[in-house]
Parts: sequence; structure tokens; C-alpha cells
Amino acid sequence: MSDLLRIGVMASGGGTDLQSIIDACQAGKVPATVAVVISNRADAYALERARRHDVPAVHIPVGKTGSPEWAQADAEQVRVLRDHGVGLVCLAGYMRINGPALLAAFPRAVMNIHPALLPAFPGVNVQAMAVEHGVKIAGTTVHFADPEFDTGPIIIQAAVPVRDDDTADELAARILAQEHRIYPQAIKWHAEGRLQVDGRIVRLTGPGAELAPDTPGVLISPPLEAGF
Repeated sequence: MSDLLRIGVMASGGGTDLQSIIDACQAGKVPATVAVVISNRADAYALERARRHDVPAVHIPVGKTGSPEWAQADAEQVRVLRDHGVGLVCLAGYMRINGPALLAAFPRAVMNIHPALLPAFPGVNVQAMAVEHGVKIAGTTVHFADPEFDTGPIIIQAAVPVRDDDTADELAARILAQEHRIYPQAIKWHAEGRLQVDGRIVRLTGPGAELAPDTPGVLISPPLEAGF
């Protein structure tokens, strides 16, 4: 088995964040490989993306949170991830609350990406909420997952301006472009053992690297490395 970090990705939809992770791994930007993709939806296009890259694609239906079916799915997810030698679980548009078995099996090794600047706007349809609330800055957050939606320690965030004439879809597209940059970066830092968690604070340790050029209108912290 390769020494590369083996990633299990969990997704419920189209899987564009999954694609960004696969692409970064295959390009050698991230010292990792996607070992398995799991979805709660049999028709999720994320599963098709996995198959196109010869990555095992597994459908595990999930019942209502707290139900016996949910608990069974939680245990089955852990079994599948372990069977594929996974060391990091990446939630990429996975629209279910994770169970206690998964979080216990992968302590501080379950990441999530959310299309808002947490702790503002947790939950769903958050780009529309940002537009409706008239905020001037929106963005995206990669964080370690915990038992609740969108509440775990923050690893990296990218902020983009909200334009006066923005629609939710236009704002979502600009946020998504930054998701595809910061998620692979966070995975790289984890694979290198550079993320130190102290309570709610995540510190980036180790030697610095060449930084990516600034992107006009975008603020990312910690800064991205060259290539992201």
C-alpha cells in the first residue's frame, strides 16, 4: 500500500469539490489519494465522478438523524472507510449529520467545507441568505467536523465581496471557485501533519512555503501556497 494519505470523500450531490480534490492529488499538489467515495444518494453525480477515476463508489442510504437506520449507516460508513485504509474523511457537500461512530473512528480527521464564513450562516441555502441579509463579504470555510452542522474548529477561510446586484447563484459560483482552492490546501496541510488543534483554534505549524499570488477581491487566511 502507498505511503500517501488515503482520503475517503463523502458527498451528496454533483461532487465539484470532490473533483478538485481528485485533480489536486493526481497533479501531485497534495500528497494523498482518494481511496473511496461514499454518498447517501444513489443518483449523486459524485459517485459517477469517482467511477470515472477508477475510485470505488459506494452508496450507503442514511435514515433520519438519530434513527436506527442512521446508526446502522454510521457503522457501515466506518466499515467501508476502514476497509479502504482511509486516514482522512472529507465531507464535500455531504448533507447529513455525521454519527458518533464516524467521528470516534476518525478523531480530528473529518473535514468539512461550507459555503459561508462560519460561524455566520450555518446550514443550507446560505448564499441566498447572504444576499438577502445584505452582507458585504461572504465566502467559504474548511473546518474539522464535530457532532453538529458547521460548528467545528476552523482551518482556512476565503472571503469574497458581495456585489449589490448579486444573485444567490452568481455569489455561489464565486464562492465555489475558492472552495476548489482552499479544500485541497487544507488537505495538504493535514497530510503534512501541520495542523495543530488547541480547543477551537487550529494553528498551522512548520516551515512556510512560497505563497500563491494574491487574487484581486479575494482574501484567504491562512494564505494559500503557490499552486493553489
